[in-house]
Amino acid sequence: MVALDIKDMEIVYRHPDSLVDISTHYCPGCTHGIAHRLVAEVIDEMGLAKRTIGVASVGCSAFSYNYFDFDFVQSPHGRAPAMATGVKRSRPDRIVFTYQGDGDMISIGAGEIIAAAGRGENITVIFLNNANYGMTGGQMAPTTLPGMKTTSSPNGRDVEQTGYPILASELLATQQGASYIARRSLHDPKNIRMAKKAIRLAFETQVRGLGFSMVELLSTCPTNWHMTPANATKWLEEKMLPYYPIGDYKVHPELSELKV
Repeated sequence: MVALDIKDMEIVYRHPDSLVDISTHYCPGCTHGIAHRLVAEVIDEMGLAKRTIGVASVGCSAFSYNYFDFDFVQSPHGRAPAMATGVKRSRPDRIVFTYQGDGDMISIGAGEIIAAAGRGENITVIFLNNANYGMTGGQMAPTTLPGMKTTSSPNGRDVEQTGYPILASELLATQQGASYIARRSLHDPKNIRMAKKAIRLAFETQVRGLGFSMVELLSTCPTNWHMTPANATKWLEEKMLPYYPIGDYKVHPELSELKV
């Protein structure tokens, strides 16, 4: 056997500088941690850390400001786009993004996010969709699938009573102020790589001053889905992807050369 010198080994991954090296409060198997890493990697690679300001929402991600090593502010429930608008308009030289879950962004915050996209605010939104209210016990959310059981829909979501899930990416893509809208998934390595490319394109949209950008990330919630992490990943692939197809829903013409 030949002894390998660690100095001769190629580094294929390192901890992002923009991500604090501490344990998070997220449940085992939750993909919030993956989303955090992707955002941090993109910000590092684009050299944006010193001028980035994040806006934390209310939900499982409420403590996200503990995990990123750059400036952050905390918003009231659903109001992250409004706060991000104020920050960006007062400091247009900053890169401003919100980090929101489905219960926050597309329920109580639906009016805020549609208005921000309609105004073409030059901010970026990272939106995690795990089809339930994760922080408060797994109740039915605007994104809960038809027939999906939650603590507030124990017999499964009845669309005749509660309506159909809201398709956030499709909805926001109709707003004239939106320049980049995409949906990706975090259920396997290939899709995680695709998600990172979309996040980079969303930040590039803001850097170029093109207006509103949003990346929806399909995410698992093993605890409230009452599944193992492996089974939750399989459920996302088999159940969520058919209802929430991944893809680019709106791409500004100036981004076509960078489209991934």
